[in-house]
Amino acid sequence: MDLLALADFNLVARHGGFGRAARETGRPKATLSRRVSELEASLDLRLFERGGRTLKLTEEGRALFARTGALLAELDEAAAAIASGGGTPRGRLRISAPLLFSQTAMGRLAAEFALAFPEVRLEVTTDDRAVDMVEEGYDLVIRVNPNPDAGLIGRIFLRDRLVVVASPDLARPKDSSSIRAVVRGAGADAETWDVTTLNGPSRIAVEPVLRLSSLIMVRDAVRASVGIARLPISLVSHDLDAGRLVSWGDVAGSEIALWALYPSRRLLSARVSAFLDHLKAAFPTGAPEELARYVEIG
Repeated sequence: MDLLALADFNLVARHGGFGRAARETGRPKATLSRRVSELEASLDLRLFERGGRTLKLTEEGRALFARTGALLAELDEAAAAIASGGGTPRGRLRISAPLLFSQTAMGRLAAEFALAFPEVRLEVTTDDRAVDMVEEGYDLVIRVNPNPDAGLIGRIFLRDRLVVVASPDLARPKDSSSIRAVVRGAGADAETWDVTTLNGPSRIAVEPVLRLSSLIMVRDAVRASVGIARLPISLVSHDLDAGRLVSWGDVAGSEIALWALYPSRRLLSARVSAFLDHLKAAFPTGAPEELARYVEIG
């Protein structure tokens, strides 16, 4: 198999088209098209479905990209490390992170990392869905309580938990009557919330009256006394300390773990390793209080 043709195929697959790959890399579009056609002919496979304005990987093309993209990246990194005389982090590092972590901490974390490693081109996107690392070209993803994935390895770098919070002027019902609640997102919600307090477990009947797409929006609505909400302790610890909010108890079974994940079949690059070390330095114990330091007060 022609490695140069395979590399050109990966360029086109990664950028989603011949024209885009040509603009990003400075390679002639005609050359990329010819090399990919030669690769298809040598494999006797169609790797792309070519439409009038669209270019889409075939099933065989997706499989080849998934199997070879990481290997070619490792070859490039090994050559660059040898040429530079060491494993200095350099090149592009693409990270996907969940919304709340991005809003509260990732801006400062990314800035500090960029200052420490000026040869790394860091790109961070915000997404709460489980992105496909290989298909979408990510080097590292941060996920909350991820489902087991045999294709990924990683480590927990931060823990959090949910608490039920309310404005101080909102009284907790003495009987089983329901209380107004602010919830995140649409859909059906539990009619009761189980919480744990110093006095033991209890149950709160709720009636959602406001649905918002961001936990920061939920926090701000609770500050305005619209209703109670379940929020991460890291997000509301400043409000609890200042008396703007009060806690009605920890949400039962609400442990939150933030994982940093990367493909297991790929050797750990200097860029990924450096960012993992950066996370460890920012959150040495992984306690919610360390994340709370990144939350804006006000």
